[in-house]
Amino acid sequence: MTVITPPGMLSASAGIFWRNQLHLRRRPAMVVAILTDPIVFTVLIGFVFGGSLGGQAYREYMVAGLFTQAAIFTASYTAVGLSLDLEDGMVDRFRTLPIPRLAVLAGRTTSDLVNRSASLAMTALCGLAVGWRPHTGPLEIAGAFALCLLFAFAMSWIGAFVALVTPNVQVATSLGLFWLFPASFVSSGFVVTTTLPGPLQAVADWSPVSGLGNSMRALFGNPPPPGYQVPHGWAAQHPITYTVCACALLIILFAALSVWRYRRRTNR
Repeated sequence: MTVITPPGMLSASAGIFWRNQLHLRRRPAMVVAILTDPIVFTVLIGFVFGGSLGGQAYREYMVAGLFTQAAIFTASYTAVGLSLDLEDGMVDRFRTLPIPRLAVLAGRTTSDLVNRSASLAMTALCGLAVGWRPHTGPLEIAGAFALCLLFAFAMSWIGAFVALVTPNVQVATSLGLFWLFPASFVSSGFVVTTTLPGPLQAVADWSPVSGLGNSMRALFGNPPPPGYQVPHGWAAQHPITYTVCACALLIILFAALSVWRYRRRTNR
């Protein structure tokens, strides 16, 4: 029996990570989607809908929502990538190697996190182009991006679990997108939750997506436009603490579920 040590675990994860990065050359459509999605959503939400929601003041408010949306869609990106590896037999090849199950999944999620950072950078450029500006110092701005990456990492583990419970890429793609749009919009990402009806408002107030959006606005110094009535619950008043706790819980839960499901699926 091969004993896996922590350095061996890191080395195996790094190898999977580098393989995934090199494999992007064969999947240019994913690279195009990473870079173009922020542009599409900026134009759609900022100009198609933004004109009736507050104009320039709203466009500065919505950029935090664009960041949260870019982060949450990491789940779909991971679900599709891991499903392709499962379907084309790459994971079966990994089974022949003396590496832990977690290394395969950790290599996938960390590589997707690095790739998603390119989408966040494009989102920031789009925000700057439409008039968004941070009004705080470099530490707060860096903290906002770090929190967004932590949230994206948590979403990537959800995507890994989705890939492992679905039979093929088509189902993983559909299931991966099925919940993402409701999660993005039933939140404070693009509207204040006080405008939602009772049950939806309760869901949105405690959504981790709302926590991330509120945290980034606080760290960037982007208050809601005049006249927006903000919620006063605990999660809204302590968004950074709430988001960090929610991300930690999601990572622990879905990493454990993904490893369990990976063992079941590969019969190891």
